[in-house]
Amino acid sequence: MSTELTIALSKGRVLADELGLLKKIGICPKESPASSRKLVFETNLESTRIIVLRGMDVATYVDHGIADVGMLGKDVLLEYSGTGYYEPLDLGLGRCSLMVAGLLDEGILPSRLRIATKFINTAKRYYAERGVQVDIIKLYGAMELAPVTGLAHRIVDIVETGNTLKANGLKPMELVAEISARLIVNSSAYKTKSHEVRRFVDSLVEVL
Repeated sequence: MSTELTIALSKGRVLADELGLLKKIGICPKESPASSRKLVFETNLESTRIIVLRGMDVATYVDHGIADVGMLGKDVLLEYSGTGYYEPLDLGLGRCSLMVAGLLDEGILPSRLRIATKFINTAKRYYAERGVQVDIIKLYGAMELAPVTGLAHRIVDIVETGNTLKANGLKPMELVAEISARLIVNSSAYKTKSHEVRRFVDSLVEVL
């Protein structure tokens, strides 16, 4: 049975913070993921390796047991439908909010709203819990444009400072969820690699 620990990290702005957190607990990749095209990195610990993936793929790799642990945003976990992992730790990285936003000069809206978002599952669940009927329009970017052009009445999107919303004549209206990077652990690895996984989690708890 392999005792090697595979850690999946999310690409993007949060990667540097994730690597910084690993450095605090004594895990450093032998090459810089920021400047390499490689996706798998050996570390200073012979028994530990790092893979760098898109957030949704971190969830998939951990869910299927290819990676033992992973770091990714709560926004991804809210969208992901897998069940093969635990979420033991809020890493506190990349804090922001998932919000409903609409026009500053929003008029009277119809009873059935059009909501533009890339967070399809989260938005459907949010409105269903409130008994509100909506039509979801999937967009991949430039979300603020949807209410301005009349494509949608409101949007569900990540908000950090709110400056982008303001610049486009929008305002945050409802909080859907607080977002930050979370640690997830494959449920099988938690049993088969109990010592390695728990030591890893405990080390993170100590430095957070």
